[in-house]
Amino acid sequence: MYPIIRRDPFRDFFSMRSLVDRLFENALGERTRDWSQPWVDELAMDVVENEDEFIVKASLPGINPDDLDITYSGNTLTIKGEVKSEEEKDSVRYHLRERRYGNFSRSITLPVAIDSEGIAAKYEAGVLELRLPKVEEAKPKRIAVKTSAPQMIEGRASDITSKN
Repeated sequence: MYPIIRRDPFRDFFSMRSLVDRLFENALGERTRDWSQPWVDELAMDVVENEDEFIVKASLPGINPDDLDITYSGNTLTIKGEVKSEEEKDSVRYHLRERRYGNFSRSITLPVAIDSEGIAAKYEAGVLELRLPKVEEAKPKRIAVKTSAPQMIEGRASDITSKN
């Protein structure tokens, strides 16, 4: 099985930035994170492979499925979308505001070709599930091994004595 990891130096950079931000948040006791930045590595996904297909599950709570743009091209699956921010009211004072808004995007490269006509998507309870069927050429095939050794004949001792 091939690991499904796409190296992205920018994502690694933003992950490091996130770690440094958390370090300062813990040291200073306050939130210093800029929540208006695009989602870089925040879209949590699971990718499972079986003989016939890949199953991708992405956590997208509170997202309108109509705001999602899912594409598959050149063995790369891309999920893009946008979470619109709520209007800020002058009379409201936030004590804590952590919910993300803005654009997000996540791409993964799959190790085998996918039948793009058979891709199915379903969104339920904040989880997007994609089923990506493999093309026939990519599915594993069982190969029989032939031998030239003589075959064994099975019998019981009672069969031999009854014929004599």
